[in-house]
Amino acid sequence: MFTKVWKEIKNGRVAPVYLIYGQESYFIDETINRIKATLNSTEETEVRVFDMEESPVDAVIDEADTFPFFSEKKLVIAKNAYFLKAAEKGKEKIDHNVKRLENWLANPSDFCVTVFIAPYEKLDERKKITKTMKDKSVVLFAETPKENDLATWVKSEVANFEKSISDEAVDKLIEMVGLDMLKLQMEIEKMALYLGEEKQITMELVEDLVAKTLEHDAFKMLNAYLANNRVEALEIYHDLLRQKEEPIMLVGLLASNIRTMNNVFYLQKKGYHPNQISKQLKIHPYRVKLMLENRHRPSEERLLKALHQLADIDKKLKSLSGNRERYLEMFLLKGL
Repeated sequence: MFTKVWKEIKNGRVAPVYLIYGQESYFIDETINRIKATLNSTEETEVRVFDMEESPVDAVIDEADTFPFFSEKKLVIAKNAYFLKAAEKGKEKIDHNVKRLENWLANPSDFCVTVFIAPYEKLDERKKITKTMKDKSVVLFAETPKENDLATWVKSEVANFEKSISDEAVDKLIEMVGLDMLKLQMEIEKMALYLGEEKQITMELVEDLVAKTLEHDAFKMLNAYLANNRVEALEIYHDLLRQKEEPIMLVGLLASNIRTMNNVFYLQKKGYHPNQISKQLKIHPYRVKLMLENRHRPSEERLLKALHQLADIDKKLKSLSGNRERYLEMFLLKGL
């Protein structure tokens, strides 16, 4: 859907009203940038931004209905359109005039492009304003692509820089960066610039250049520990300590990964498909894939044993003084 709408925007067919909902910020930011680029192709466009948690929707409508002073069209962005999701009693900050918005959507300004952004997983389909918004605007759902689609997107982004990337390098890139498409885009651009005239992004280049995240390092440390690779586990741990990471935070990350891993294995044993596991646990299919394809897959007994040991370490870190780094170090050194 985004590809089709982006093509229309590039060709100058910009709609008067857009609704972008979902939690993948890459698609939200990229759509805004493409609208700006098209509107700015002939002159600098006026841009006004409103936060619906701080400003009433009346302000958005009034601005959209006011002729631009310095350009033929203006762009109005309404962030955090929370009136489109299920109401949380007592948490509504502003009483929005949604009736006026419903009427306005029937005949929006033709000299303004208005973009409503609802960064939520779901909208309240029962609300009349939600139904009207979906009926009268161009609607886009910003969600992280599924595993195969994400890999295809990575290859497409790499191709935009006239480079190519191996399948194993794609997997390593997603493993290291995670599912944040903005971060993936930044890392792809960095590697493309580093290559210069060279064309191929290899797994080795990804490992050398891509900025490692705390979550990635914690997951890698856990996998080394479960594989009884004490040397690698300790190397990662000491590197994280040099980066001033707190042992108690690392204990929490390890425990969280173990619980997730245990749940993945349990659901697989119950006959769940990887995509079903992903939806049930609300984690990306790629992360499920990494766990299920782990060559050093641990038993449930080993996972529970490690979890109990981490709980004991967490208690010691919160109650005892002394060499705090030593507790987790001994855990990694002993192995399972």
